[in-house]
Amino acid sequence: MAVTAVDFDDLPSPARTAIEAETGQILQAETISAGLNSALSVRIHTAAGAVFLKGLRTDHRWAWTQQREADINPYVTPLAPRLLFHVVADGWDVLGFEAIDGHHADYSPGSPDLPKVVDAMRLLGETPCPDIELRRAEQRLAGYVDNPADAEMFKGDALLHTDWNNHNVLVTDDHAHLVDWGWATRGAVWLDPAHWIIWLIAAGHTPAEGEKLVSQVPGWSTAPPAAVDAFAAASSSLWDEIAGNASDGWTSRQRSAARQWCDHRADHA
Repeated sequence: MAVTAVDFDDLPSPARTAIEAETGQILQAETISAGLNSALSVRIHTAAGAVFLKGLRTDHRWAWTQQREADINPYVTPLAPRLLFHVVADGWDVLGFEAIDGHHADYSPGSPDLPKVVDAMRLLGETPCPDIELRRAEQRLAGYVDNPADAEMFKGDALLHTDWNNHNVLVTDDHAHLVDWGWATRGAVWLDPAHWIIWLIAAGHTPAEGEKLVSQVPGWSTAPPAAVDAFAAASSSLWDEIAGNASDGWTSRQRSAARQWCDHRADHA
């Protein structure tokens, strides 16, 4: 089921009323076009300030990610924006977060954002994984490994974000903030740096440069080479599936980046 973007005014009246009960009168609503996992992605302005809204219809197959974000938020602030409210009304599930004035991270070589992203990843690696329901890395990747036993190498007790799309990283003057925690996962601590490598390659880094950059994250040093090889191969298969036969520009770039990294790991095995 694809995510179809909607504006705030497209929400049914009872849902808008329930949101305004939390925020006060909404003076302006700006639709944010960058969201990939939310039908509603809106920055609203009220007399008390700005709030970011993200939402899905309650019958959408990803609606469960809304509750996942609500559950995990107390454990990941201030790395993530603070959740202000969670409203379910008239077929819509909507989260309201404090609005952050920042820009989407630039992952290109030499970007001044890169050290801030490394710092955020380092802080996440030090954050205890909460005792809440989370998907497990070995389960999420089990369908993409050549040997089912390889998935066991992704096991761990670290809290992972897993979706390092640069639109999920908002950079301010001092910090990088992580948003969109619906796919948070429990697994090996080195997996988040591994996920990031593919996005770095897509942004113009070579596979070797991507690996060198993530080596600044302490958790990366715990990664067994064979496990990284298996993850790179699984990620290539995953992005092949995501891109399919009618991929758009960004999925094509990600598939190409995943293949480049997989080939790099195979060449240096």
